[in-house]
Amino acid sequence: MGIRRWSAVLIGFVGMLMIVKPAYEELNIYYLFPIIFCIFFACVALSIRSLSSTEPNYRIALYFSLLSMVVGLATLPFGWIMPSKFDLFLLIFTGIIGSVANILLTVSLRIAEASLVTPTKYLNLVFAILLGYFIWGEIPKVLTLLGAGLIIVSSAIIFMRESQLKKQVVSPRP
Repeated sequence: MGIRRWSAVLIGFVGMLMIVKPAYEELNIYYLFPIIFCIFFACVALSIRSLSSTEPNYRIALYFSLLSMVVGLATLPFGWIMPSKFDLFLLIFTGIIGSVANILLTVSLRIAEASLVTPTKYLNLVFAILLGYFIWGEIPKVLTLLGAGLIIVSSAIIFMRESQLKKQVVSPRP
């Protein structure tokens, strides 16, 4: 990774901080969860990248989904509430969409470097802002819009740099 990509990642990170506005006055144990998520996501990205040379996409996605299910089931004793039929439908729909996203992430990590794919995760915040506005009528604050703009600029810098380098993307297997 060169200085331009690191700069773009830093710009995106600053944009993310502008959106989530961490309040360190009330520091508690829950601030560790995003850090733990980032560590595990980095491990997942690197694992997928290395496994993709020997395993097909569907198998990697299946094992990841099974592992996630086992970890999720381990939380049952900590307050499971039976969902209504509509909520169950939404959970199943979310699971299907998540499975498709999992396969697409696996494919993207197979054909591109993890340092190119993972910064685009910041774009999730931009989509969350848009969904909040269009579905729930939430009006984003100016700082939130500025942060979203920085994230979009960050992603654009990364993709423009990749196109300048004209890297060939070759799948390791058909």
